Amino acid sequence: MGGAQVAEVATDELQVWVDQDLCTGDGLCVQYAPEVFEFDIDGLAYVKGVDGELRMAPGSRVDVPAHLRLEVIDSAKECPGDCIHVVRGDGVEVAGPDAEED
Repeated sequence: MGGAQVAEVATDELQVWVDQDLCTGDGLCVQYAPEVFEFDIDGLAYVKGVDGELRMAPGSRVDVPAHLRLEVIDSAKECPGDCIHVVRGDGVEVAGPDAEED
């Protein structure tokens, strides 16, 4: 019954960050959730806040808007660089390279 897990994740407050050292510049994240991810002039993806400003400091996190949770999780799962980390408020990674596999 995998649906229960999806519902659980959908109700959690989530944050996301990008490890630019691993970013391949592929752009899947920007396609999935352009409100959350954006390329800088260096060709790497960064997260941006609700103010639209890129968070340039390494490890900077932003809240995942409720209506984009699945898109952000999918971007982390599909990212060829495995550089997108989606974490719950308690620090557990729900999608990305450090997430527990089902």
